[in-house]
Amino acid sequence: MKSKTKFLIPFALCSMLLGCSQSAPKEEEKIPVTLNEVVHSIFYAPQYVALEKGFFDEEGLEITLDVGQGADKSMTALISGNADIALLGTEAGIYVYNEGKEDHAIAFAQLTQRAGNFLVSRENEDNFSWENLKGKTVIGGRTGGMPEMVLEYVIKEKGLEIGKDVEIINNISFETTSGAFTAGTGDYTAEFEPSASALENAGKGYVVASLGTESGYVPYTVYMAQKSYIEENPEIIQKFTNAVYKGQKWVNEHTSQEIAQVIMPHFSESDVETVTKIVERYKAQDTWKTDPIFDEDGFTLIQDIMEQGGELTKRVPFEEMVNTDFAKKLVEE
Repeated sequence: MKSKTKFLIPFALCSMLLGCSQSAPKEEEKIPVTLNEVVHSIFYAPQYVALEKGFFDEEGLEITLDVGQGADKSMTALISGNADIALLGTEAGIYVYNEGKEDHAIAFAQLTQRAGNFLVSRENEDNFSWENLKGKTVIGGRTGGMPEMVLEYVIKEKGLEIGKDVEIINNISFETTSGAFTAGTGDYTAEFEPSASALENAGKGYVVASLGTESGYVPYTVYMAQKSYIEENPEIIQKFTNAVYKGQKWVNEHTSQEIAQVIMPHFSESDVETVTKIVERYKAQDTWKTDPIFDEDGFTLIQDIMEQGGELTKRVPFEEMVNTDFAKKLVEE
């Protein structure tokens, strides 16, 4: 019995030592993906949910998030190779395609289906009417950008003539419009969140209308990658689309407060009550798609808006600039 015990102890020690000498299994390395978003806004809540809930990690992707501060800048980052994927307005891809670029941007997933900006008045107008804009000045967006074109589209649909009934200011950079409004420029301003709510909270403005509600369903922001990147990395595009879809489903199935609590790390300068209010405002107007499939009717409408705004040289065929294979594959599964 003693000899057996003496044998077992050294054997056990040896096993322990051998176990210690073996390196722990390596965690599978994640694929790096640089994502450039046009602006940083609660408007893109499903994306931040996907980041915070680890949906990109589950797909084996490591996301580096950059901010373009404008669709033109995000598209430049994409085309120059400084971004792998960009979240931006559909119009940016249409412009590049019509320039004749061979390796143009392809939209493969849609995130939002309504415009995300709101009309903010300097006065509290409980019974706002678009007729109130007559003789007034509105701070708009960059000429040729989706925010500006949607604003113009809605104003025209309401029977007002730009330049005659209402003036639009286009020479103020996106990130400084709310500051210019606070300083006294314009009677109205078109603002995304959280700027619209910040003006309200400061007593400097009042949200009187939603551009998203007024303009209808449009593919306002979509994910794009260069044609060559998609052809060379179909697995990455599929994994990315999968993660976005998980974020969309999670947002659709949870309350505004739950969503706000999850995305707070991306908006730490605000408080959870304000973020909840903003999320509810977007949720109530059906801002977010529940799946990433880019709808062809929306593509037609967005070109109608561009055409009316005088920014479309020629129409782009849907199948030339949109790839729905990745989105349809996971939705159909």
